[in-house]
Amino acid sequence: MRELIAGSSALKHRAAICTAMDSLGPIVTAKLLAILPELGTMTRRKAAALAGLAPHPNDSGQKQGYRKIRGGRPEIRSILYMPALHAAAGRGEFATFYKRLITNGKKPMVAIAAVMRKIVVTLNARLRDATIPQS
Repeated sequence: MRELIAGSSALKHRAAICTAMDSLGPIVTAKLLAILPELGTMTRRKAAALAGLAPHPNDSGQKQGYRKIRGGRPEIRSILYMPALHAAAGRGEFATFYKRLITNGKKPMVAIAAVMRKIVVTLNARLRDATIPQS
C-alpha cells in the first residue's frame, strides 16, 4: 500500500491531507483511501451514510426510539474506532467535541460514534476543497 501511494501523485496528495489530521496515521489513512475512495466527491450526509455512521431513526407512530448507526461499509467503523478513542482520551483535534457531547449528557459510545462521523465529514470536506493533481 505504501508503494502504491508513493507511486501516484494524486494518492500521495490525498494521503498527505489525511495524515494532517491529528488522529489519522499512515495505516488508517491507507485503509480509508482504499475502502472509501469516494471521499471528497460527496456531500457530508452521503459520506456519513456510505461510511455507515449516519444516524437512522427507530420511530414508529408516536414512539421515538434511539437513533442507530448502520448500513454503509462497516469496515470504516472499525477503522475509525481507535482514532475516535484517541479523541476521547483528550488528545487530537476532536477532543473538545467529544468532551462537549459528554458534558451534554450523551453516552460515551454515542459520543464516540459522533466523533467517528465528524472525522469522516471533516475529511470529506478537506479532500473536496483541496486541489488534487491528476496522475
